Amino acid sequence: MAKGYWIGRVNVTDDAGYRRYVEANAVAFARYGARFLVRGGTFECVEGESRGRNVVIEFPDYATALACYRSPEYAEAMALRREAADADIVVVEGYDGPQPRE
Repeated sequence: MAKGYWIGRVNVTDDAGYRRYVEANAVAFARYGARFLVRGGTFECVEGESRGRNVVIEFPDYATALACYRSPEYAEAMALRREAADADIVVVEGYDGPQPRE
């Protein structure tokens, strides 16, 4: 079964408020089996537009990724994030098919 992912692009507008969001989102992420693959870090935008921070979070599957986003636990964290950052978040199903050169 393909995993599910959140892909987030974020501009933090309030560092202290964003730290509160990070603390609060841990509750939902632990409950839904989230695993950070990308959490900030150095990047280069090689095409298109970017934001200051990039995040990729892996979940056991697509349904779980959506359930986490729609959960009451994450709703509490999201309210904090919306006060501290501008974000684009996409929930996407992973790919389990053939890869190049297979």
